[in-house]
Amino acid sequence: MSRIVLGVGGGVAAYKSALLLRELTEAGHDVRVVPTASALRFVGAATFEALSGHPVSTEVWDDVPEVAHVRIGQTADLVVVCPATADLLARAAAGRADDLLTATLLTAHAPVVFVPAMHTEMWLHSATQDNVATLRRRGSVVLPPAVGRLTGPDSGPGRLPEPADVAALLSVVLSGGAAALAPDLGGRRVVVSAGGTREPLDPVRYLGNRSSGRQGWALARVAAARGAEVVLVAANVADPAPFGVRTVPVGTAEELRAAMHAECAGVDGSRPADAVVMTAAVADFRPATVADTKLKKGSAAEPSSVALVRNADVLAELVSARPAGQLVVGFAAETGDAEGDVLAHARAKLARKGVDVLVVNDVSAGQVFGHSDNEVTVLGADGSTTAVPSGRKDAVAAGIWDAVVGRLPAAAPPAG
Repeated sequence: MSRIVLGVGGGVAAYKSALLLRELTEAGHDVRVVPTASALRFVGAATFEALSGHPVSTEVWDDVPEVAHVRIGQTADLVVVCPATADLLARAAAGRADDLLTATLLTAHAPVVFVPAMHTEMWLHSATQDNVATLRRRGSVVLPPAVGRLTGPDSGPGRLPEPADVAALLSVVLSGGAAALAPDLGGRRVVVSAGGTREPLDPVRYLGNRSSGRQGWALARVAAARGAEVVLVAANVADPAPFGVRTVPVGTAEELRAAMHAECAGVDGSRPADAVVMTAAVADFRPATVADTKLKKGSAAEPSSVALVRNADVLAELVSARPAGQLVVGFAAETGDAEGDVLAHARAKLARKGVDVLVVNDVSAGQVFGHSDNEVTVLGADGSTTAVPSGRKDAVAAGIWDAVVGRLPAAAPPAG
């Protein structure tokens, strides 16, 4: 169980902090809520106290014998400020200690994560961007805001990410520290495929696979948190799209193939992807014909067998078509057999596909599929082998990106 301080800034998005609090407590963490006085105008102290089981205060003068303004930060394993308003970012960057939350930020030894939420103009203002840069330079994590509907009719960057996304990213920091969400993918364009394709047999049935898409979701979410422009080509995944990610839904292998070629090369004026991560489980075969009506037992149309044709090898095509400098990451779900163990099969696939990096899952006995945890080995075309230990899929995604970032060519300097 980790001790988490949840700071709450005074913005309308404060209501989502109660949902984040529930996410964290249900995951087994001990959470102490430290709101600003303005935050309590949006959500009452009773709500935070009921959900956390701890008293709530905004003042350094409360609980003076315990020296709460020092002790709370000193004993935390993680401090997260959600929402972090423009005013709160400014006070934190200036090192102010004029209430219990800012005093806690100054005494914290643990990683500190800010989750901004504000109007677009406030987020884009140079003062706010300078404050964000200052906090990041000091080692804090400042997540990029989501893009979407704000207060009133406005829409744009500045929306608070959904609590489930924030909770998933906090698990990354708890397991790997603030460096696990370093903004080292800033200025990069990343295309990730996820899920499993479905090849129709008739209007009702299809040939598919057991991929849940969760590892691809985690890779996209972590890449966005680390500053990348992310496109997620999603095959039959029901989960809500991660924040900060543009999603392209597809169904079949051919649809995924077309979307990946377009996005990797660059569409609608966008530049080609810097990195392509192919986590989707693409069906090797599809039915040769698709019935117009449901195939019923005992009917004249009941098939005695189903003829299959081979689908294109999307990963191999992307490797062949990639522009100079584009890094391609493949995934391999492998089991050992009489011909070799998991890594032996994976190394053969790495050479056969020609990818720069191959991420290997051992799926023996039904491991990985549909589970919240994962464990992978990252193989490089240079012969390197990197083990990413078992953990939540977002933490594993951070480990994968750590192995990928160092292989990317130097980013081009900004235009102008």
